Amino acid sequence: MPGHWRAAVAALALLVGARAGAEIPVVELDGVVHAVTAAHVVKAIDDADAAGAPLLVIRLDTPGGLDTSMRQIVDRMLNCRTPIAVFVGPSGARAASAGFIIAVSADVAAMAPGTNIGAAHPVSGLGKMDEVMSKKVTEDAAAYIRSKAERRGRNVEMAEKAVVESKSFTEKEALELGLVDLIAKDIPDLLAQLDGREVQRFDGTKVVLELEGHQFVDVKMDWRQAILSAIARPEILFLLLLGTLAGIGAEISHPGLIFPGVLGVFCLVLFLFASQIIPVNWAGVLLVLLAVALFVAEVKVTSYGLLTVGGLVAMILGAMMLVDSSVPELQIGLGTLLPIVIAFAAFMIVLARLVLQAQLRRPSTGMEGLAGRPGEAVSDLDPEGWVLVQGERWQARAEENVAKGEPIQVVAGDGLRLQVRKGAS
Repeated sequence: MPGHWRAAVAALALLVGARAGAEIPVVELDGVVHAVTAAHVVKAIDDADAAGAPLLVIRLDTPGGLDTSMRQIVDRMLNCRTPIAVFVGPSGARAASAGFIIAVSADVAAMAPGTNIGAAHPVSGLGKMDEVMSKKVTEDAAAYIRSKAERRGRNVEMAEKAVVESKSFTEKEALELGLVDLIAKDIPDLLAQLDGREVQRFDGTKVVLELEGHQFVDVKMDWRQAILSAIARPEILFLLLLGTLAGIGAEISHPGLIFPGVLGVFCLVLFLFASQIIPVNWAGVLLVLLAVALFVAEVKVTSYGLLTVGGLVAMILGAMMLVDSSVPELQIGLGTLLPIVIAFAAFMIVLARLVLQAQLRRPSTGMEGLAGRPGEAVSDLDPEGWVLVQGERWQARAEENVAKGEPIQVVAGDGLRLQVRKGAS
């Protein structure tokens, strides 16, 4: 056999062997679909393509999420080399809204018993849309899901109803209506059912899944994605904003403390970073700033609690408006919000009161701190002489003659000389 043929056969053998030993990655898309989870899934798909994986499984349990992140995932799914199966599981999971579109767009869509799918009507994070805008957004989403369902050979009518009418389906209903391909109790059962199955890719090509002998492996987020995912939560975003205001405010009111300022800047950096992951409504941020200003004003203005009530209302409304999304999981619940708001309001009022008391407190050092202090004449003051004040000897001038040993009281300071009067307060 010629040398170049032997090299080609060896390369083919290595390729076949690599594919035979390739693992089946299982990437979990759990919780809200946002920029971090989308990046995690896209990276898993890229790695699967690079490794020549026979299949990639996306285990899905989501209430939905951001449209841009969902489209990023779907676009990558439709243009990758690796066949992709979306598995709505385990039992009790759901694939609502954006999750439904991801499932319908997959090469294989499967569900576990006791799961549901659907409710994909688009909503706005800024409140109720007007009729024209709502119709435009709905029609766009309906056309998007129709194009994916039709290409995948799934029930276009039911897929569209999930978007237009917010229809939801159990796993049995979805299977009977042709929205999903099979029901599997877990990942091993899914892989067993898919082994030897012919799958038509989005571009029309057909692939036979040969999964026997392949092991599946969970794909974990790297440390950076894990940290970003941890802070990309509405309650954490709100706490970071409060930490920013409290830390920087404390540093401004007490210059030189350093730690509050460092903490405030750290929280600010994390808040700005998290705001790139989940959409922030800056009107909510302004309401929180207004609330802090009202808490501080309560200490200096006699409002009989009116400013505090206004601050509480502004902070609650600001927290509820902070995230520009209507997904319930991206909203801060009142059970979480109220304790945080009350605790922060109490902290800000106490802090502002302490600052005000410090400003009104009599000076204890320097020439100003000597005013009103008692002392004793250590020489005759006629009208000038020497006095002893707080253990220190001062040259002094009295308003009237003072004999040595008589008590005096400091009236004011004049350079390095004290103005005193006879007698003690």
